[in-house]
Amino acid sequence: MITKTQSALILVDIQNDFCGGGSLAVPDGDAIVPLANQLQPHFQLVIATQDWHPQDHMSFASNHPGHQVGEVMVLNDLNQVLWPNHCVQDSHGAELHPALDITRINKIVFKGVDRTIDSYSAFFDNAHLRSTGLADYLKEHGIQDVYIMGLATDYCVKFSCIDAATLGFNTHVIIDACRGIDLAVGDIQKSIQEMEEHGVTVLKFQDVIAKDF
Repeated sequence: MITKTQSALILVDIQNDFCGGGSLAVPDGDAIVPLANQLQPHFQLVIATQDWHPQDHMSFASNHPGHQVGEVMVLNDLNQVLWPNHCVQDSHGAELHPALDITRINKIVFKGVDRTIDSYSAFFDNAHLRSTGLADYLKEHGIQDVYIMGLATDYCVKFSCIDAATLGFNTHVIIDACRGIDLAVGDIQKSIQEMEEHGVTVLKFQDVIAKDF
């Protein structure tokens, strides 16, 4: 039987800018907050991630005159979607959602701190040049299974799940506790397929609540 010390819950980017009224609001993003609060007591270890961008981050369309939000540019040999300014360090938009229970969160992982490269994953930047230290933290705490939820399904959740699985963790995505962007129609469904192809187990909220950790 899985024990509490072997399992961790990772809450991906449940921040103001990704929720209602935010500069990069994910449709229905606020709906996952109560699910996150209900899930946390089922885990001994809870980690939250926060996008934490400098104002001049190269993923912001505003830092590329003549280009628009939603365009794709090649930066550092990687395709980069240009986003509205979001989750700027120390701003209200970068804060965790006010209704999110933070009393059970053991660690916050900051990502996207390098102005020159984006960081969708909770584990690495998009070029896998720099680690956030999350993998080492999980291993130090004896974690074997990770359960991931948050925003957005087709970006930060997907890449966090794929990296977790690649690093050897038994990785589960709580799919109805995520919300996606679907910048191109079908992106959310494709992301679920990609996660499954990398060995990620797709679960529902009730599946996890019913588990005896």
